[in-house]
Amino acid sequence: MTRSPRRASTTGRPKPPARRRSQARRMPPADVAEMFRRFRAERPDPRSELHYSSPFTLLVAVVLSAQATDAGVNKATPALFAAADTPERMVALGEARVTELIRTIGLFRSKGRNVVGLSRKLIADYDGKVPKTREALESLPGVGRKTANVVLNVAFGQPTIAVDTHIFRVSNRTGLAPGPTPEAVETELERVVPDEFKLHAHHWLILHGRYVCKARKPECPTCLIRDLCLWPDKIA
Repeated sequence: MTRSPRRASTTGRPKPPARRRSQARRMPPADVAEMFRRFRAERPDPRSELHYSSPFTLLVAVVLSAQATDAGVNKATPALFAAADTPERMVALGEARVTELIRTIGLFRSKGRNVVGLSRKLIADYDGKVPKTREALESLPGVGRKTANVVLNVAFGQPTIAVDTHIFRVSNRTGLAPGPTPEAVETELERVVPDEFKLHAHHWLILHGRYVCKARKPECPTCLIRDLCLWPDKIA
Protein backbone atom coordinates (compact mmCIF):
# COMPACT_ATOMS: atom_id res chain seq x y z
CA MET A 1 0.00 0.00 0.00
CA THR A 2 1.16 3.52 -0.70
CA ARG A 3 2.18 5.32 2.44
CA SER A 4 1.05 8.88 3.03
CA PRO A 5 3.80 11.48 3.50
CA ARG A 6 4.98 12.01 7.05
CA ARG A 7 3.83 15.20 8.73
CA ALA A 8 6.48 17.45 10.16
CA SER A 9 6.61 17.58 13.95
CA THR A 10 5.63 20.85 15.59
CA THR A 11 8.87 20.67 17.57
CA GLY A 12 10.93 20.79 14.40
CA ARG A 13 12.03 17.17 14.78
CA PRO A 14 10.93 14.49 12.34
CA LYS A 15 7.92 12.65 13.69
CA PRO A 16 8.77 8.97 14.13
CA PRO A 17 6.66 6.63 12.00
CA ALA A 18 3.80 4.97 13.80
CA ARG A 19 4.67 1.43 14.70
CA ARG A 20 2.42 -0.95 12.85
CA ARG A 21 0.45 -3.15 15.16
CA SER A 22 1.17 -6.16 12.94
CA GLN A 23 4.88 -5.60 13.56
CA ALA A 24 4.38 -5.01 17.30
CA ARG A 25 3.15 -8.60 17.68
CA ARG A 26 4.73 -11.79 16.43
CA MET A 27 2.89 -14.92 15.47
CA PRO A 28 3.33 -17.61 18.16
CA PRO A 29 5.39 -20.64 17.12
CA ALA A 30 2.36 -22.93 17.29
CA ASP A 31 0.48 -20.67 14.89
CA VAL A 32 3.47 -20.48 12.54
CA ALA A 33 3.51 -24.27 12.33
CA GLU A 34 -0.25 -24.35 11.78
CA MET A 35 0.04 -21.72 9.05
CA PHE A 36 2.46 -23.85 7.07
CA ARG A 37 0.49 -27.04 7.73
CA ARG A 38 -2.47 -25.37 6.02
CA PHE A 39 -0.33 -24.15 3.13
CA ARG A 40 1.02 -27.69 2.67
CA ALA A 41 -2.46 -29.21 2.75
CA GLU A 42 -3.61 -26.74 0.09
CA ARG A 43 -0.49 -27.06 -2.11
CA PRO A 44 1.52 -30.17 -1.24
CA ASP A 45 4.03 -29.61 -4.03
CA PRO A 46 4.24 -25.89 -4.90
CA ARG A 47 6.24 -24.95 -7.97
CA SER A 48 7.76 -21.82 -9.46
CA GLU A 49 5.49 -20.14 -12.01
CA LEU A 50 8.50 -19.30 -14.18
CA HIS A 51 8.98 -21.59 -17.18
CA TYR A 52 12.40 -23.25 -17.39
CA SER A 53 13.99 -26.53 -18.44
CA SER A 54 17.37 -26.50 -16.69
CA PRO A 55 19.28 -24.68 -13.92
CA PHE A 56 20.64 -22.31 -16.58
CA THR A 57 17.26 -21.37 -18.06
CA LEU A 58 15.90 -20.98 -14.52
CA LEU A 59 18.76 -18.64 -13.66
CA VAL A 60 18.10 -16.54 -16.75
CA ALA A 61 14.35 -16.45 -16.10
CA VAL A 62 14.86 -15.31 -12.51
CA VAL A 63 17.27 -12.57 -13.60
CA LEU A 64 14.70 -11.41 -16.15
CA SER A 65 11.92 -11.44 -13.54
CA ALA A 66 13.40 -8.60 -11.48
CA GLN A 67 10.83 -5.77 -11.45
CA ALA A 68 8.70 -7.78 -13.87
CA THR A 69 5.92 -10.34 -13.57
CA ASP A 70 6.44 -14.05 -14.05
CA ALA A 71 3.71 -14.00 -16.69
CA GLY A 72 5.55 -11.31 -18.63
CA VAL A 73 8.81 -13.22 -18.45
CA ASN A 74 7.10 -16.42 -19.59
CA LYS A 75 5.87 -14.66 -22.71
CA ALA A 76 9.39 -13.64 -23.70
CA THR A 77 11.48 -16.66 -22.80
CA PRO A 78 10.14 -19.30 -25.22
CA ALA A 79 11.73 -17.55 -28.20
CA LEU A 80 14.87 -16.76 -26.20
CA PHE A 81 15.34 -20.32 -24.96
CA ALA A 82 14.56 -21.79 -28.37
CA ALA A 83 17.51 -19.80 -29.69
CA ALA A 84 19.81 -20.19 -26.67
CA ASP A 85 19.29 -22.59 -23.79
CA THR A 86 22.94 -22.95 -22.73
CA PRO A 87 25.59 -20.40 -21.76
CA GLU A 88 27.53 -21.16 -24.94
CA ARG A 89 24.53 -20.57 -27.18
CA MET A 90 23.58 -17.42 -25.27
CA VAL A 91 27.03 -15.90 -25.79
CA ALA A 92 26.92 -16.89 -29.46
CA LEU A 93 23.49 -15.28 -29.80
CA GLY A 94 24.95 -11.98 -28.63
CA GLU A 95 23.72 -9.07 -26.56
CA ALA A 96 21.92 -7.30 -29.41
CA ARG A 97 19.80 -10.32 -30.30
CA VAL A 98 19.12 -11.24 -26.67
CA THR A 99 17.98 -7.69 -26.00
CA GLU A 100 15.69 -7.79 -29.01
CA LEU A 101 14.07 -11.03 -27.84
CA ILE A 102 13.32 -9.67 -24.34
CA ARG A 103 12.18 -6.17 -25.32
CA THR A 104 8.76 -6.73 -23.74
CA ILE A 105 10.34 -7.07 -20.28
CA GLY A 106 11.20 -4.06 -18.16
CA LEU A 107 14.86 -3.02 -18.04
CA PHE A 108 15.50 -5.22 -21.09
CA ARG A 109 18.76 -3.52 -22.06
CA SER A 110 20.52 -4.04 -18.75
CA LYS A 111 19.02 -7.51 -18.41
CA GLY A 112 20.22 -8.48 -21.87
CA ARG A 113 23.71 -7.32 -20.95
CA ASN A 114 23.59 -9.28 -17.70
CA VAL A 115 22.30 -12.48 -19.31
CA VAL A 116 25.16 -12.52 -21.80
CA GLY A 117 27.63 -11.47 -19.10
CA LEU A 118 26.62 -14.20 -16.67
CA SER A 119 26.77 -16.72 -19.52
CA ARG A 120 30.36 -15.70 -20.26
CA LYS A 121 31.31 -16.00 -16.60
CA LEU A 122 29.68 -19.40 -16.28
CA ILE A 123 31.79 -20.62 -19.21
CA ALA A 124 35.00 -19.01 -17.95
CA ASP A 125 34.73 -19.85 -14.24
CA TYR A 126 32.29 -22.73 -13.81
CA ASP A 127 32.70 -24.94 -16.88
CA GLY A 128 29.35 -23.73 -18.19
CA LYS A 129 27.48 -25.06 -15.13
CA VAL A 130 25.31 -23.08 -12.74
CA PRO A 131 27.11 -23.13 -9.36
CA LYS A 132 25.41 -24.47 -6.23
CA THR A 133 26.57 -21.89 -3.68
CA ARG A 134 25.17 -18.46 -2.92
CA GLU A 135 28.59 -16.81 -3.04
CA ALA A 136 29.35 -18.16 -6.51
CA LEU A 137 25.92 -17.25 -7.83
CA GLU A 138 26.20 -13.70 -6.50
CA SER A 139 29.46 -13.30 -8.41
CA LEU A 140 27.48 -13.47 -11.67
CA PRO A 141 26.29 -10.27 -13.40
CA GLY A 142 22.72 -9.39 -12.45
CA VAL A 143 22.50 -11.95 -9.64
CA GLY A 144 21.78 -10.71 -6.13
CA ARG A 145 20.86 -12.54 -2.94
CA LYS A 146 17.18 -12.97 -3.85
CA THR A 147 17.97 -14.44 -7.28
CA ALA A 148 20.61 -16.73 -5.79
CA ASN A 149 18.19 -18.00 -3.16
CA VAL A 150 15.54 -18.78 -5.78
CA VAL A 151 18.01 -20.75 -7.90
CA LEU A 152 19.38 -22.65 -4.90
CA ASN A 153 15.86 -23.53 -3.80
CA VAL A 154 14.21 -24.37 -7.12
CA ALA A 155 17.10 -25.85 -9.08
CA PHE A 156 19.03 -27.56 -6.29
CA GLY A 157 16.47 -28.23 -3.56
CA GLN A 158 18.16 -26.16 -0.87
CA PRO A 159 15.89 -24.78 1.90
CA THR A 160 16.55 -21.12 1.11
CA ILE A 161 13.88 -18.41 1.34
CA ALA A 162 14.08 -15.58 -1.18
CA VAL A 163 12.30 -12.49 0.09
CA ASP A 164 10.57 -10.60 -2.70
CA THR A 165 7.91 -7.90 -2.37
CA HIS A 166 5.14 -10.47 -1.77
CA ILE A 167 6.98 -12.36 0.94
CA PHE A 168 8.11 -9.13 2.58
CA ARG A 169 4.48 -7.96 2.73
CA VAL A 170 3.05 -11.25 4.00
CA SER A 171 5.76 -11.64 6.64
CA ASN A 172 5.19 -8.16 8.04
CA ARG A 173 1.42 -8.00 7.64
CA THR A 174 0.67 -11.33 9.31
CA GLY A 175 3.26 -11.04 12.07
CA LEU A 176 5.05 -14.14 10.78
CA ALA A 177 8.48 -12.53 10.46
CA PRO A 178 8.41 -8.74 10.90
CA GLY A 179 11.43 -6.84 9.67
CA PRO A 180 12.36 -3.47 8.14
CA THR A 181 14.36 -4.90 5.22
CA PRO A 182 14.22 -8.03 3.03
CA GLU A 183 17.45 -9.25 4.66
CA ALA A 184 15.97 -8.83 8.15
CA VAL A 185 12.80 -10.67 7.11
CA GLU A 186 14.87 -13.48 5.56
CA THR A 187 16.85 -13.89 8.78
CA GLU A 188 13.65 -13.98 10.82
CA LEU A 189 12.01 -16.50 8.48
CA GLU A 190 15.03 -18.77 8.78
CA ARG A 191 14.59 -18.59 12.54
CA VAL A 192 10.82 -19.09 12.85
CA VAL A 193 9.88 -21.43 9.99
CA PRO A 194 10.03 -25.06 11.18
CA ASP A 195 12.61 -27.13 9.32
CA GLU A 196 10.00 -29.46 7.84
CA PHE A 197 8.46 -26.54 5.92
CA LYS A 198 11.57 -24.63 4.84
CA LEU A 199 12.02 -26.27 1.45
CA HIS A 200 8.66 -25.02 0.15
CA ALA A 201 8.19 -21.96 2.41
CA HIS A 202 9.33 -19.59 -0.34
CA HIS A 203 6.68 -20.78 -2.78
CA TRP A 204 3.87 -21.01 -0.27
CA LEU A 205 4.47 -17.44 0.88
CA ILE A 206 4.95 -15.93 -2.56
CA LEU A 207 1.80 -17.59 -3.91
CA HIS A 208 -0.16 -16.48 -0.87
CA GLY A 209 1.04 -12.91 -1.36
CA ARG A 210 0.43 -12.96 -5.09
CA TYR A 211 -3.10 -14.33 -5.06
CA VAL A 212 -4.56 -13.83 -1.57
CA CYS A 213 -2.64 -11.36 0.61
CA LYS A 214 -2.48 -8.77 -2.15
CA ALA A 215 -0.98 -5.34 -1.61
CA ARG A 216 -4.01 -3.18 -2.36
CA LYS A 217 -6.98 -5.45 -1.78
CA PRO A 218 -6.17 -8.59 0.19
CA GLU A 219 -8.70 -11.41 -0.02
CA CYS A 220 -9.19 -11.59 3.73
CA PRO A 221 -12.69 -13.18 3.65
CA THR A 222 -11.35 -16.28 1.89
CA CYS A 223 -7.87 -16.32 3.44
CA LEU A 224 -6.73 -19.72 4.63
CA ILE A 225 -4.93 -18.25 7.65
CA ARG A 226 -7.28 -15.40 8.55
CA ASP A 227 -7.68 -16.59 12.15
CA LEU A 228 -3.89 -16.79 12.63
CA CYS A 229 -3.02 -13.48 10.97
CA LEU A 230 -2.23 -10.57 13.33
CA TRP A 231 -2.96 -7.78 10.82
CA PRO A 232 -5.41 -5.41 12.53
CA ASP A 233 -6.93 -4.07 9.31
CA LYS A 234 -8.43 -7.23 7.85
CA ILE A 235 -11.06 -6.67 5.22
CA ALA A 236 -14.46 -8.03 6.18
